[in-house]
Amino acid sequence: MTDDRNIISMPHNLIMEDRRSLSISGVSDVDSFDDQTVVVFTDLGELTVQGTQLHISKLSLEVGELMMEGNISSLSYSDQQPRNVGFFNKVFR
Repeated sequence: MTDDRNIISMPHNLIMEDRRSLSISGVSDVDSFDDQTVVVFTDLGELTVQGTQLHISKLSLEVGELMMEGNISSLSYSDQQPRNVGFFNKVFR
């Protein structure tokens, strides 16, 4: 039996406007979020967004898009690959 796991990677882009609005494509899952930190998984690793008054205004995991607003102070990647267990996977078990 062959392994038919064809992993299709989504294009990954970040568009930030005036450090107040951030659009992210290529999002595979959201690990955690609050008004100061949002952690998302992408094909290029874990992305952590930090700031104040952060708010996710749009999330579509089907197309891999996330839009957020707030006072964005930092973006950082870790090389940790996406896990199969994220916030929304825990909620919708």
